[in-house]
Amino acid sequence: MNDLSPVATAQAPVAPTPVPAARCILTAAEALLPHLERGRRIDSTVLRGAMETAFGASDASGLWDWKDAYEACEVATVLFLRKFGSALLRKAAAPEARLAALTKIAALLPSHTRRSEESQALQQFSTPLPLGLAAVTAASITPADLVLEPSAGTGLMAILAGIACRSLALNELAETRADLLSSLFPALPVTRFDAAQIHDHLDAGVVPSVVLMNPPFSALANVTTRVADAAFRHIASALARLAPGGRLVTITGAGFGPEAPAWREAFIRLQEHGRVAFTAAVDGAAYAKHGTTFDTRLTVIDKIPAEDPSSFPASSGIAPDVATLLRWIAAQVPPRCVVDLPRPPAPAAPAAARTVRSYLARAGATKSPRVTLTTTNAVELAYDTLDWTPPEAARLSDAIYEEYALQAIRIPGAAPHPTKLVQSAAMASVAPPHPSYRPLLPADICTRLSDAQLETVIYAGEAHSDHLAGSWTLDETMDTVSAAGADAAGAVRFRRGFMLGDGTGAGKGRQSAGIILDNWLRGRRKALWISKSDKLIEDAQRDWSALGQEKLLITPLSRFAQGKAITLSEGILFTTYATLRSDDRGEKVSRVRQIVDWLGSDFDGVIIFDESHAMQNAAGGKGERGDVAASQQGRAGLRLQHALPDARVVYVSATGATTVHNLAYAQRLGLWGGEDFPFATRAEFVEAIEAGGVAAMEVLARDLRSLGLYTARSLSYDGVEYELIEHELTAEQRRIYDSYAGAFAVIHNNLDAAMEAANITGSDGTLNRQAKSAARSAFESTKQRFFGHLLTSMKTPTLLRSITEDLEAGHAAVIQIVSTGEALMERRLAEIPVEEWNDLNTDLSPREYVLSGVPDKT
Repeated sequence: MNDLSPVATAQAPVAPTPVPAARCILTAAEALLPHLERGRRIDSTVLRGAMETAFGASDASGLWDWKDAYEACEVATVLFLRKFGSALLRKAAAPEARLAALTKIAALLPSHTRRSEESQALQQFSTPLPLGLAAVTAASITPADLVLEPSAGTGLMAILAGIACRSLALNELAETRADLLSSLFPALPVTRFDAAQIHDHLDAGVVPSVVLMNPPFSALANVTTRVADAAFRHIASALARLAPGGRLVTITGAGFGPEAPAWREAFIRLQEHGRVAFTAAVDGAAYAKHGTTFDTRLTVIDKIPAEDPSSFPASSGIAPDVATLLRWIAAQVPPRCVVDLPRPPAPAAPAAARTVRSYLARAGATKSPRVTLTTTNAVELAYDTLDWTPPEAARLSDAIYEEYALQAIRIPGAAPHPTKLVQSAAMASVAPPHPSYRPLLPADICTRLSDAQLETVIYAGEAHSDHLAGSWTLDETMDTVSAAGADAAGAVRFRRGFMLGDGTGAGKGRQSAGIILDNWLRGRRKALWISKSDKLIEDAQRDWSALGQEKLLITPLSRFAQGKAITLSEGILFTTYATLRSDDRGEKVSRVRQIVDWLGSDFDGVIIFDESHAMQNAAGGKGERGDVAASQQGRAGLRLQHALPDARVVYVSATGATTVHNLAYAQRLGLWGGEDFPFATRAEFVEAIEAGGVAAMEVLARDLRSLGLYTARSLSYDGVEYELIEHELTAEQRRIYDSYAGAFAVIHNNLDAAMEAANITGSDGTLNRQAKSAARSAFESTKQRFFGHLLTSMKTPTLLRSITEDLEAGHAAVIQIVSTGEALMERRLAEIPVEEWNDLNTDLSPREYVLSGVPDKT
């Protein structure tokens, strides 16, 4: 039992009727206010009495905890400064005098010695009054400023800013704290957004000239694990909202600074938009009263691009106290820049009387509304439909590719793709149907997407506007789909999908982001983006940001442990196929089930299957060595599609229509499934297309395009010139190559002996044929990769010199690296006579056979 616990009694207390926490905290704060007015210290006994009176119970009841008690102390401080702050700061004009006055007030409050689960998860450490004064001083706030505090907490820093200016914009995600702010600042509409995305959520009319912030150092809302760049996300979003020329002052962890190697590159990128004007660390003693001794840092950023983004002001080190920090601010922080101040937004309601009773009455009667994102700049995309006719009286050229152009629509104001595009002659021989769907996109979208990319967004929306024929039921595993009557219990219909088959350079990521944005602006605020590698999240965030959106809305699934609920209220969840295939693990549900639980079975938003060919062999098939089992990734992708029948599915793959097995997962294209489909079953579809070969795949792609369900464009290489660069191996490089070749030859010659030593044998005691083949295949593929990397590294110096020379000559160089070893290998394959091959009696493929020799022979 700790010294603040109530004395145990024989009879358990009866739980009182719950009362809104914010109202009770305000009641306790009103009781504590006279102590501050008289300059009396608030100890644990006084604080306990105020809380028990306000809540009608002790902390043992669970109605309040000591974190709530500390909130009451902070609210009492805000009420005190509301009442006396203007006179106090006017009398103490010098920063040193103001610091002394605020330090006296802070000394009357108890130290924070306990934390709640919420305060731990969201890192709720309110800004101490002295440190808040330093931030406000560095901000150089004027009466004309509109000051935004994205994570306003209990208002300790906001009240100091409010004394210096007439307009505040406050935001706080935590519900109880937001309720407190609504009562403490009754004339202000307090928003309740995740401050890491504050720029995306705030009304377009709220453009602050000053931002004061103390963001969580390594925590994000709805994310259970530590997020190293949490503070940077908060700062980047707030800086994006700040008016040009405005000033941002932030308190962060001491290690978050431009001189830290881990953060230098991030600050260099940041200085492309805002210049770091001052930064200094502060000793942890400044935060001791608020429950931590973690060193902090105060950084000042002016929203003007830095002349040299890699140059930063010199830091004075760690200030031992706030008094020292204030002296550094006075000496080193430059004057404010000129800023065009926006008109402050009109108050949502007349200001209530500024008395404590009015605060309490307001807290009991009203609750600040949750503001939703406005989409005033979103408009339906305008376009005209066209009647297309094949060129030259239905005759195409003899070329394999035809120049790409919009065939069925024309988009006024849209620019052509920056690089010329082509499509196959078969695709160019048909035109997609006339669409009727009009995407909802930002008014400036034509400056962000080309006409070809906008066409994809239009036709994806057109495809998603309808459902496939028939009704279906699913089993509990989500693996088996059975035809059912429309009135059958649990029957569902699947929404039609779309396939994007563009090649590199056409901007598949940008088009995927455009499809999500269209649905996002229509209110579908959850989406799923699946790709091959977790590194590709950076590309996805880049493409989303290029459309004018906050890139941090794209969150990796890895932030949520398997088996834990995904707690995002909205956003774009990014994951990989490898993660998606994770099955149940004891009590931990599968990743597919985790995602479905977050999205909801009625989800009608977008699922992007990027690099969707990673789901190939989703239904299994036949290979050279017999039946091939269905891939785990393919099965997981099918389960996800089955579990979310109303989802708007987009398959993205440049090789999506090259082999039939690369389409076996694409059930939303309506290629099989019943009497109304071209094929009754997936197996029948695969068999028919395999029998038709490449020609059948080409016809299939053409027909899908004619239905408006598929598009495939590639970059044109018309006019591109190639120059062969020869690298002459040095004597040292030849020695290195020969050494490695000899080493691999030794391994190759002793591979059978190694397999025998590993006991890879069958029932007859001889080497198992399959194990032998697999071991040799693994060895040869590893050897091939090794020598490929080796040759590339040897050629790199010559390549770099050529690039440098081209750039200095004013040319842009497009360079393709071709390995001489690979070219010789292909030639050797062509030179092997049939008779020689038949006499070899080897299990190796031709390629493996050629590579099995000493490498310098190939």
